[in-house]
Amino acid sequence: MNALGIQLGLSSLWAFLVAMFAVPSIIYIAHLKNMLDTPNVRTVHESLTPRLGGVAVFAGFMSALTIFAPLNNGVQQLLAGCIILFFVGLKDDLVSISVAKKFVGQLLATGVVMIMADVRITSFQGILGIEELPIGISYAFTFFAIVGITNAINLIDGLDGLAGSIVLIIVSTFGYYFYQYGGPGYQNYAFVAVCVVGGIMGFLRYNFHRASIFMGDTGSLVCGFIVSILTIQFIEMGLTVGQPFGSAAPAVALGILFVPLFDTLRVFIVRMMAGRSPFSPDKNHVHHRILAMGFQQISTVMLLGLLNVVVILLVINFAYLGNLVLIGLLVGLSLILSLFLGVYHSRAERQRVAS
Repeated sequence: MNALGIQLGLSSLWAFLVAMFAVPSIIYIAHLKNMLDTPNVRTVHESLTPRLGGVAVFAGFMSALTIFAPLNNGVQQLLAGCIILFFVGLKDDLVSISVAKKFVGQLLATGVVMIMADVRITSFQGILGIEELPIGISYAFTFFAIVGITNAINLIDGLDGLAGSIVLIIVSTFGYYFYQYGGPGYQNYAFVAVCVVGGIMGFLRYNFHRASIFMGDTGSLVCGFIVSILTIQFIEMGLTVGQPFGSAAPAVALGILFVPLFDTLRVFIVRMMAGRSPFSPDKNHVHHRILAMGFQQISTVMLLGLLNVVVILLVINFAYLGNLVLIGLLVGLSLILSLFLGVYHSRAERQRVAS
């Protein structure tokens, strides 16, 4: 194993140990100070549970990254953005804040990374014949991508271990490609990936069903933000020589993010079709629909994790088909899944009404 591999292993281990040892103290203090999440009509859990697991993930990630990783190529600005979102999420977990305030936090974090480090999507790499983007469109599209992905991860955090498992799968995939093909421009993003993996694994030890702690917005906003930056850098890496997917990198990235993106787009469309705000909360997420079919929490998490892995393998193995074919495949798969969930849902409703 080379020196880089050893450093990556150590940084992941550090993040894992810090997160794992931090969680019991956080659980203890949360119970002591009554900082607990009360079950309601939208939640699946039935008992009072602390929501501050993201603090442990952030502590592991932050300490490991600052000790082991080279902080150039935008990683320093990524950390600054994470700190902003950490405090936004922490306030929301403790006292609950408005969507507008959360959005301002995301605006600031995104601005730091885009403007200070020039991390942005510069090219569509041939999708619809579009190559390099004008600078204004590049900034606007990047902002939309970061906020969209951050909130997609935030929204999927609805079952014990679900958001953590999905983030683990996505970040591990990106991390592997940054390690193998990143070169001097992108290789330090492999450190970002392994530090997240370590932190999440330490936290998941306490988060699987029945969870003794939740990630909360502190964790889901920070993890979502990190995933969005890794996605952008992965797409940009497609423009460099020797990268395995070449110009198909955008479609491969969409495939890697399949479960959170599919879930978010589906609930937004369903809510708008029902004449409601896309941000009005309900129990219509993919995990709610699978639970309604009679699956347990753990098997639902395993199913969605498996679905994401299958789609990742699909896009990686068929990357040679190019962006348009891959995006077509992903849209087709999304429609089939939506139809299946819709048909099953209406049948289950009819049975419930009949009984």
